[in-house]
This record gives sequence, structure tokens and C-alpha cells, in this order.
Amino acid sequence: MPTDAPETPARPAEDAATPRDGAVRETRASGIRSTKPRQVRPKTEGWQQQKGPDGRPLLQFASPKRGKPPAHLADLAAEEWKARAEELGVPAFRLKQVARHWFTRWTSDPAEMTDLPAAGRDELVAGLLPPLLTEVRRLETDRGDTIKFLWKLHDGALVESVLMRYPGRITLCVSSQAGCGMNCPFCATGQAGLTRNMSAAEILAQVVEANRVIASGALHGKRADDGTPERVSNIVFMGMGEPLANYARLMRAVRTMAAPAPEGLGMSARNITVSTVGLVPAIRKLADEHVPVTFALSLHAPDDGLRDELIPVNSRWKVDEALDAAREYFEKTGRRVSIEYALIKDMNDHGWRADLLAEKLNERGRGWVHVNPIPLNPTPGSIWTASEVDVQQEFVRRLTEAGIPTTIRDTRGKEIDGACGQLVVTEEDERAAAATR
Repeated sequence: MPTDAPETPARPAEDAATPRDGAVRETRASGIRSTKPRQVRPKTEGWQQQKGPDGRPLLQFASPKRGKPPAHLADLAAEEWKARAEELGVPAFRLKQVARHWFTRWTSDPAEMTDLPAAGRDELVAGLLPPLLTEVRRLETDRGDTIKFLWKLHDGALVESVLMRYPGRITLCVSSQAGCGMNCPFCATGQAGLTRNMSAAEILAQVVEANRVIASGALHGKRADDGTPERVSNIVFMGMGEPLANYARLMRAVRTMAAPAPEGLGMSARNITVSTVGLVPAIRKLADEHVPVTFALSLHAPDDGLRDELIPVNSRWKVDEALDAAREYFEKTGRRVSIEYALIKDMNDHGWRADLLAEKLNERGRGWVHVNPIPLNPTPGSIWTASEVDVQQEFVRRLTEAGIPTTIRDTRGKEIDGACGQLVVTEEDERAAAATR
């Protein structure tokens, strides 16, 4: 706990459903006013949550054993290129040439790499840039400002990424795993469990492919004022998977995103957001990386009684432990932390929970955190829904009055199941993938 946190008196433990403000809510069906807010408990609807022998939700931290993806240039750090060049029997600068084409021109077509000798060009490119992603389908919103991609990996695993245009930036929501092992009942991605970790190159390939799509004119692609083609400017690791459960490959991808050409994509690390449900040891490790990414903690409940059910990893690391680690990230990096909070009707949107969240954040100091409430996006098989607008506004009001900067997240892609928590491989996706070579 930081030394500048104000002291607060101890209080007795409370049931997760106990209102702390004496709020009155009207029960619309009967017209009866109740002094106790309605409390919905988390449970799965339409699917069976995987559980371990102890009856608790199953957590998968280790990736299942599957065949490794093809070795790709983007899986190597720049200092490893020389050894790879020697293996291939070519000068080291040839790898820089190939890398420049992939990272800055977004191509793996040997025919476009005319600066390479014609003799052996195809073989060199095939050895360095094997295909990693096959586009299965592409869904766009009517306005054309959001595109969801379904990709098939080399072993048939399926992942999704979402490309979004905002004023002044283009954001790509990338996946770091095929599936997810965190088993959160309100998130569609976790319903099928974890298929496997993605390689660093597979993560990066989502960005390269997105840039290629933008350059082709999709997403209203155009050239920037300086004459360069538009490209992805912001990355959010909020697609499929728990990024910190695939730590080594995540960090290789992040470092390559931030590396200047030709070693990487030349992006700003500050425009890269890494989100986690709260793997505390990995949060502390991330803070020591000296890579100034934006860190986001998916909290969704300030009390352990509810968060144990909403976020199963809370059985390992409790709310206070996760918030302490988040505060440490701020102290070591100087980067303000984001708290993500999906507002679910009658489950976690009570006014007393807003007060408790503000209290816990302020106990750890001021100016270190920003809260992003996110109205829940509907997912297949769930009867849960977003909080009503007036409830959302009250939640934000309480946080703001407590001095916590708070902004409701502008979600995109709900109509194409591309918003937060909606990414999931469906039977229709699997049929489409089976027909794709």
C-alpha cells in the first residue's frame, strides 16, 4: 500500500448484496418500493461452465500442447537475425530487407520485393514469412467504421480481431490466445476454454493484415496529410485470450510493435493497451519491463464476494491484491492505470459498489487511475443485459464526485458481435473455416 494513501477506519465484512447507502429502488412489476436493491448472482445460461474436481470454475494458465506455428521472422528479436541469416546462407542485411517489406509495406509477396535478387527470392521469403493467418470471413458495420475478422491459424484454431476507426486514430483489438482459460461467465470467449497460446508472429500478423486492409481502401482508408498511407495507430489487447497468461509471446509482440523499422512496426508503446483480469505476479513483472504501455485491469466488482463469481481468477488473487499491483504499475512507470468495469443490470451496478470502488481506489492515492465503465454487451446464451441508462449515470456520478476520473467506454461492433466480451467462435464460423483452404 502506498504511503500517501489516507487512513480509513476498519469496517465489518459485508455480504455482496448488502446496500451501503440505504438506496431505494422501485420494483417495476409490482410498483412496490424496496429498501434493498435487487441482486442478481452470476450464472451461465445456455452453456456449461467448466469446473475442476473441487467444483470451482476451471482456470487454464498453461497452453494445451499443439503443433507449433511455422517459424517466422517476427518471432525473432533483431539480435537473432544474424544467426538466422547464417542458417539460410544469406547476408544479414537481406533479413532487414524482407522485414521492411513485411513491417512497413505489409506484404509477404516475393514479387513485390524487387530489391531482393531474383535467384532464390521465393525460397528466402517462404523461409522467413510463412503464412500465419487465413482470412475466413469479414463482417462490417453499416457505417463501415468497424470490421471484425475471423482468422484461421495453421492448425485450424480460430481467432478474431476487430478494426475500429475513431476520430484521429485507428484502433485494432487483437487476440493473444485462441480461446481463453479464465472462464468468466459473462464473457463469450471463455465458454469453450483455451485452445492454445498464439505466437508473437501470429499476434503481429493481425496488425500487418489490418494495415494491408486499410491500405486497400477498407475502413475508408486514405493517405494521411503527410502523404503516407493510414495504418493502425492504437493496439488494445482485449480480443480473445488473457494476454498475461501468454506473457513471453505478448512481450515479444509488444516490443516488436514499438521497435522502429525495419525491426518492427514503429508504433508508440503508449498507444498499446494490455488488459488483464488480474494475474498479479505477471502485473508486477510487466511493471519492471520498462515498456510504457497502458495497463488496464478488468475489475468488474470491487468486493470479493461478487468478483469470486464474476472473475474466477479472483480465487487466486483478491481485489485488494490486484489493485495493489495496479498501483505499483503506476508507481514504477508513471503511466495512469485504467480500471475496466462492465456494468451488468442488477448484478454489479449498485450505487454502494460505486462508492466502494471509489473508496478502494482513493485509499491508494489520487491521480493514478481512470475508470472505464462499459455497458455490458450481449453474448450468445446469456440473459444478462446492460445497466439502465439512469443507473449507469448514477454509477459514474458517484465515482466522479469521489474524485475518480470516469468515462463510459464507447463500444463498437455490437451489431457484428465484435464488441468487448463478444468474441467467440460459433458453429457457423467453424463451418466457414472448414470450407476455407
